[in-house]
Amino acid sequence: MSLDKNWSDFILGEGVDRNIFTYLHGLQEIITAIKPRSITEEHRLTLAKQHIKEVRRSARKMQNEMKLLEEKLNILEESKGGE
Repeated sequence: MSLDKNWSDFILGEGVDRNIFTYLHGLQEIITAIKPRSITEEHRLTLAKQHIKEVRRSARKMQNEMKLLEEKLNILEESKGGE
């Protein structure tokens, strides 16, 4: 693989393993960088931060459930193949 190809992949964001947690982290950084100009904006940013925490918690829960289901599926496939 050439250096030019690696560089273009980096610039275009290709070949990077992105998941929901990467996007949530990016959103959190953006929200943290915003400076509220009013109390209303401050409350909205606080609410947005809370929503990101809840989405992160839900995503982690879904990821754990998905892993559990994948393990169960593998067990079922192995037991079916052994018959």
